Amino acid sequence: MERRHFMRALAAAPAAVGLGADARAATMPHGDARAYQLRLLQRMAEPVLAPMAQGQLKQRFKLELSPTWDGRDPAVAYLECFGRLIAGIAPWLALPEDGSAEGQLRRRLRQMALASYTHAVDPASPDYLRWSGHGQALVDSAYFTNALMRAPKALWEPLDAATKARIVAEIKRLRRIEPPYINWLLFAAMNEAWLLSIGEEADPLRMNVAIRKINEWYVGDGWIKDGESFHFDYYCSYVMYPMLVEVLEVLVRQKGPFWNGKPEELLAQATKRMQRYCEHLERFVSPQGTYPPIGRSLTYRTAVFQPLALLAWRKQLPPALPEGQVRAALHAVHRMIWDEPGNFTKDGFLTIGFRGHQPELGDWYSNNGSMYIAASGLLALGLPATDSYWTAPGQDWTQKKAYGGQRFPKDYPVNY
Repeated sequence: MERRHFMRALAAAPAAVGLGADARAATMPHGDARAYQLRLLQRMAEPVLAPMAQGQLKQRFKLELSPTWDGRDPAVAYLECFGRLIAGIAPWLALPEDGSAEGQLRRRLRQMALASYTHAVDPASPDYLRWSGHGQALVDSAYFTNALMRAPKALWEPLDAATKARIVAEIKRLRRIEPPYINWLLFAAMNEAWLLSIGEEADPLRMNVAIRKINEWYVGDGWIKDGESFHFDYYCSYVMYPMLVEVLEVLVRQKGPFWNGKPEELLAQATKRMQRYCEHLERFVSPQGTYPPIGRSLTYRTAVFQPLALLAWRKQLPPALPEGQVRAALHAVHRMIWDEPGNFTKDGFLTIGFRGHQPELGDWYSNNGSMYIAASGLLALGLPATDSYWTAPGQDWTQKKAYGGQRFPKDYPVNY
């Protein structure tokens, strides 16, 4: 019954985009985890991709800046919006086409995404993105290229030759930015890994330094510092683990130049550490689906769970985290955050906030374009509906077991 309701809602999707936020929230299905995430994906993506495919994103996307905005050019927000969104939905866009309602939606959004990539790098387009000026472009170019790495056949190969050449040129020009010795090292590394993946000349130093520093910053038991100081926040989710692992995957696959040791061994190590970190993330989820509101960039919402979604998509969840348990926990989290209608404006764009519209929670670099990193919590949608991740029986997650008087495994540190 729930799936039939979902398909009817999906078939009416183009009309739904114009509804107010409260009305859209009321039509979102709640029972099926995949249906819920798919509706959320559409809700995030269509208001961005539809205008950008026509060169009208800047015209229609009204910017919201943090009250503590640092004064940089607000135009960086458009690259943040598109790059972060497309990185999160790329695995789903890469699924095979079919005649289902979901398949029709995917085909439509993929066409919009390809047109958006063209506008993004065309200097004659009104939606030519802000590739010069502030160093923020390096950050969000990495999400822009990460999407192309996650879905090369769906997003890179169909692009025309001129657009491909323009993308490569813009990414190479960003080498002008020297990243500070924090998580930004991985943004430079991601761009070089993508260039390597398509057969372009890549700068090994920008990859090797990032990998070396991230490993030096590992503090143990699955946690990585962001620079010389430890921050108790979710940057291991937003940047550290996903980008480290995906850069190493390219080096392994392309047999890229490496500074020391074997990329295969470092990839295996990074994956094990990410799995351990994900065991902590799963234990953070309360019986009600809440999780600790800690640290910087809290308004990135469910991007906190990007590593869990990434491992689910890659079929690499650790044995301690069965698929049905992870799916149930993440569904509870998504419901807790996204059932609040204030997350979206009346025009369908994300707002600054943790759960709803809370602009005071924005950091000095926060704008509503930044919020689209939340799409990375949807990476498991890259698995088809028939995959065991979606069909395995649901299980209570750790805190639900613990506070329900059930048996649950104790947690001990690891030393890798």
